[in-house]
Amino acid sequence: MGHALIVEDDADSAEMMAALIASEGFTAATATSLRDARRQLALQEPDIVLLDLVLPDGSGMELFNEPETLANTEVVLITGHASLETSIQALRLGAADYLIKPVNIKQLQGILSRVMRPSTLKAEIANLRAELERTGRFGLLWGRSAAMQRVYEQVARVSGTAVTVLITGESGTGKEVVAQTIHELSRRRKKPFLAVNCGAISPQLIESEIFGHEKGAFTGADRLHQGFFERAHGGTLFLDEITEMPLELQVKLLRVLETGTFMRVGSTQSMEADVRVIAATNRVPEQAVQQGKLREDLLYRLNVFPIHLPPLRDRPEDVSLLAEHFLQDICKREGENKRFAPQALEKMRSYRWPGNVRELRNVVQRAYVMEEGHVIGDEWLVFDTPAVQEQRGPYLTVRVGTPLADVERSLILATLQHFGGHKEKTAAALGVSLKTLYNRLKEYSQDGGSTPESS
Repeated sequence: MGHALIVEDDADSAEMMAALIASEGFTAATATSLRDARRQLALQEPDIVLLDLVLPDGSGMELFNEPETLANTEVVLITGHASLETSIQALRLGAADYLIKPVNIKQLQGILSRVMRPSTLKAEIANLRAELERTGRFGLLWGRSAAMQRVYEQVARVSGTAVTVLITGESGTGKEVVAQTIHELSRRRKKPFLAVNCGAISPQLIESEIFGHEKGAFTGADRLHQGFFERAHGGTLFLDEITEMPLELQVKLLRVLETGTFMRVGSTQSMEADVRVIAATNRVPEQAVQQGKLREDLLYRLNVFPIHLPPLRDRPEDVSLLAEHFLQDICKREGENKRFAPQALEKMRSYRWPGNVRELRNVVQRAYVMEEGHVIGDEWLVFDTPAVQEQRGPYLTVRVGTPLADVERSLILATLQHFGGHKEKTAAALGVSLKTLYNRLKEYSQDGGSTPESS
């Protein structure tokens, strides 16, 4: 059974919250002043403190000046309204969450269901740091570079709070992995983590997908549909490529962040949104605002705690570690062990990886498939960028305005010719499956084109 302390100068409100907390299986004590709070803290260390900052004999913030008093207690601020300032204040003070007056029963129940002593979270972070020293892994993230060490520190700092996070970085740097690591270190870990790519959903459907819709809300809505906010209840919602969300929907998202409520499409009834939002973009947020891709007020509301992921070219010392990690994962999945030759690792370290970690994973996957032996040399390390392809073979000149189908045909046939008709090497070089290559060659043959003989 947990113990809660309610520090609230309104005695009636304090007693009401104490009754609610007792119904959730906690014991509860109340304090209407700082003096009473200190006395209660000395009598029994609570698992959670619900702290109003405005008290008759001072500010509740004064308790944060006595770290030993709250060293192993989760603190939840009680505030008159949800605002950006409240989020920043909660983060700065080290509070885990905040409640809005008048206290909502469901919100309070959600917070109580996630109570976790700070010492538990600190121990988990310490274990992750020890694992980082041994293996180069921090949760779901890999890398020992200074740039990634900074990311780990930020993740450790923000995971135990409820504030919104905005992750920036180039495509393929691992923004979703960072978001998932934050979730798995948070008090919401037992609830869902849902990821939404805002750029991959039709603008006509994205509102319904995120907020849900009522039966009959529009043509084709033949049943009630729960959106991501409902399905992620109690957990974390990751909104990737937030700048691709339509501006009119950004207004509604802002409202959810400010009020904690939303409505399904076609409904007039508000629903509680007990969800932590983490957003991400591969654009520079300020430029996205200038270009009309992102509302400035939404940026301020999301950017409470920014995390920037470095591109892989800025942490070359992590390339070998990541490549070995991906290879081990593939070996485990496929049931056949392979390893990199030294020259293969050196070649990967010297490449600039414009596709970042995602490109590295693809390259390792292709090399594993193409290498028939147990040692992967540099022969099958076929990178995704044209610059590297040019180093491996002749140029292919394409006139501006050439139809894409013609460009694809010319590139496939020229690559096949370069490799002497060897289809496996051609497929690997182009980054496509053998089946795709065979299908394309069959199409060209039916159209009357010729292909080199296979070897």
